[in-house]
Amino acid sequence: MNTLAQQQSPLGDTSPVVNISVFAGLILLTLLIAYRASSSGNTSDYFAAGGTFSGAQNGVALSGDFLSAASFLGIAGAIAVHGYDGFLYSIGFLVAWLVNLLLVAERLRNTGRFTMGDVLSFRMRRRPVRAAAAVSTLFITIAYMVAQMAGAGDLVALLLDIRSGTGQALVIAVVGVVMVFYVLIGGMKGTTWVQILKAVMLLLSVALITLFLLGKFGFNFSSLMQRAAENNPLGERLFAPGAQYGESALTKLDFVSLSMALVLGVAGLPHVLMRFYTVPNSREARRSVVWATWLMSLFYLCTLVIGFGAAALVGTETINNAPGGENSAAPLLAYEIGGTVLLGVISAVAFATILAVVAGLTLTASASFAHDFYANVIRGGKADPASEVRVARITAMVIGVAAILGGILVNGQNIAFLVGLAFAIAASANLSTLVFTLFWKRFNTSGTLWGMYGGLGSCLLLMLFSPVFSGSADSVFPSVDFSFFPLSNPGLVSIPMSFLCGVIGTLVRPRSADPEDFDAMKVRSLTGIGSRDVVY
Repeated sequence: MNTLAQQQSPLGDTSPVVNISVFAGLILLTLLIAYRASSSGNTSDYFAAGGTFSGAQNGVALSGDFLSAASFLGIAGAIAVHGYDGFLYSIGFLVAWLVNLLLVAERLRNTGRFTMGDVLSFRMRRRPVRAAAAVSTLFITIAYMVAQMAGAGDLVALLLDIRSGTGQALVIAVVGVVMVFYVLIGGMKGTTWVQILKAVMLLLSVALITLFLLGKFGFNFSSLMQRAAENNPLGERLFAPGAQYGESALTKLDFVSLSMALVLGVAGLPHVLMRFYTVPNSREARRSVVWATWLMSLFYLCTLVIGFGAAALVGTETINNAPGGENSAAPLLAYEIGGTVLLGVISAVAFATILAVVAGLTLTASASFAHDFYANVIRGGKADPASEVRVARITAMVIGVAAILGGILVNGQNIAFLVGLAFAIAASANLSTLVFTLFWKRFNTSGTLWGMYGGLGSCLLLMLFSPVFSGSADSVFPSVDFSFFPLSNPGLVSIPMSFLCGVIGTLVRPRSADPEDFDAMKVRSLTGIGSRDVVY
């Protein structure tokens, strides 16, 4: 057998015609779905699909929204190269949904209407709190989108063997343009149906690859793992903790920081929180999380097999040397198992994954800016629905440009690692204020602002002066060194900092929010009474 490592291109003489044809067909299909299911100019339809989706439908869409390029490309590659330590990303992503199920989903759905800012401003001064919510949402979604755009560049660079930075930048720009079209055409309803389609395709694809892969080893997982150890420099250390995060006390601490960000970050992700408004009541919101959790459990079990399978059949050296590095493991495995056709299908599904996720992120960020900042801060709650939707569409285009530029800047980084940074920002900026708002009667506007800006600011500052941006060979700016914070993920410091700032801000200005407003919020969050009757 002619191995991939012996070929000049990791995909041999594969013609890009099949891959490009599948890509183009899938993009046209999803654009058609978005157009046919498009939301009207009504804000409820455009931002929350009118609350018309069932818990099962929204659960599938949630899994489609959450299972991003980091989950498919990044985690599979991390497992193939780092083994056990790579799979820990999956554990963190999955356990995080328990926080949403137990603390957030129902209460958030009952209290708000379109965005996280609705909940935070319920019993606080609306203008400053909504402005803070819009700022944090923009930072989180752009950070998350940058990772997806980088994944798109890696994927197409592998398929077309594009190794130049200019070619990959062009790919990222095309992804950004298509993603903006999804949002402009479809709104939340169209985007949701695209995410449902993408989730079904992704789950079927990883299940089929898993079955084909296990079939090659007689459905003996032990044989597969033994071959993986033989083709990885780590050997049997591939199956033990510490290959990536156990070399020193500092790397172990970095892993603890990453784990905190992964487990606590989901409950602060605006695009996940916004999905709870697309269902008619809190019961369906809870069902959404249950459906999403089961589907993602199945997916992450498959990625475990796919990751070790890539190490076994493709080899770590080939993966690291391919365009995209670790992120190329799953497409290379598809090519090894099923040739050009399977590669085209899997790559198209991965591409659809990226498009659907960035479309959801763009919609969330544009909705937050239009609803929280434009309608309630600039216009004082007096904006008409048509102008609110128009501002959201303009914002989507601006965010698309920012995400394209960011994706070009970080192209080549492991996507799962980049998403871990977005999770750290989400947990630092939003989690403390959501928890305090829903459960602490004394919490007030000052505490909300201190918690959000303190958590967001400390996270961004530590990230800027960490090895992520400078001081190491894989930094964004490898030729300079201005880092003083030793951890790659700042969650260990910034997440507790946000809770501390929230407490200090509340105690510095001890006049609490109106107790009657807290009682009203408590009743509404637990029962849903009046949840659709309030104008935000």
